[in-house]
Formats: sequence, C-alpha cells, structure tokens
Amino acid sequence: MNMIRSFIAFDLPEYILESIRDVQEQVKKREVKLKWVPVKNIHLTMKFIGDIQKNMIDSISNMMAESVEGVGAITLSAKGMGVFPGPHRPKVLWIGMDGEVDRLDRLQKALDKKLSLIGIQAEKRPFTGHLTIGRAKENLNMELLKESLRLFYDFQTRPFTINEMKLFQSELLPTGAVYSCIKSVVLSKETEL
Repeated sequence: MNMIRSFIAFDLPEYILESIRDVQEQVKKREVKLKWVPVKNIHLTMKFIGDIQKNMIDSISNMMAESVEGVGAITLSAKGMGVFPGPHRPKVLWIGMDGEVDRLDRLQKALDKKLSLIGIQAEKRPFTGHLTIGRAKENLNMELLKESLRLFYDFQTRPFTINEMKLFQSELLPTGAVYSCIKSVVLSKETEL
C-alpha cells in the first residue's frame, strides 16, 4: 500500500511513563470504565496527520526540520488531569503539561504553518499539550470520574526534556495500534562560532 497513517510526536522518558502507569492503575481501582491507552503508546502528540502517501514522508520531514530551526530542547513536566471536550460529555482522559508550555505552543504553531505549505491542513482547534491516557466507553460513571479528576488535580511529575520530534507510522492491528518512528529531527539551537 502507498498510504500510511501518521502523526508527529515526542517520546517520553521511561520514568514519566511509569508515573502515568501508576495514575492509570489508581484510576482503574476506582472502577472508572475507560479504554486505557497502553503506556508504550503514550506520546506528546504535536500533530495528527492521518493518511498520507508514502512519497510525502521526505517533505514532511523537511518541514519538521525547518520548524525546529533555532529551537532548543524544551523542559516540561506532566501535570494535572482533565477531560476533552469537557466534564459533561467526556471522551478523552488526559494528563496536562507544565513548564515551558509557551515554547511548546510556539513550536506546534510553527510546525502547523510549515506543514500547511505542503497541503496538510492546519489545526482548527487551539493546541493544548497533553497525554491521552484513556478514552471513554459508554455508560461512564460521572461521579467516579469526577472523584478521579479531584484526586489527581495536583498530580505532577518531575521535569523532563524533549529534544527529538518524530514522525510516526500508526498501524491499526486487531491487537491494537502499533507505532513506529519513520523520521526524526533534533531540537538544537544553532551556536555561534
């Protein structure tokens, strides 16, 4: 096949994924019925692209490289918990970001702008850096969910640094999604000699 399903994201350090696994386990114990994202599949997504022709991979990689020019590593921490689109009709349970989120936002806008030059539509919704940890099933117990949101309102990991933005291929298999990196670019400020 000439088409692949794709997205652009940052990997997370193992110690952050361990913290997220702990949060998922604690919420599971409260019997909140969600479809949990496997920890190995949790990324900080900058752009969901969807289906693309394989011959677009190099162009996307070039736009990624241009968007990170002069942008050094970004320091963040995972903080708090929330739901999209809102508490009355939750579909996605997420953990938010803290730290240099303004730099993360600027990078996402630059990436969106560069990708639009090669025909990839810019996001209509404002970007909110987050880690999707679960998706709502039918008949979600709202009280149990609200209790979990209150419990993890002050949740925060120690800081981590992101410095390699990756283009991932997403293969949807009967056993779940499998992600593989097909291109990556490093965030590094140009230094004057």
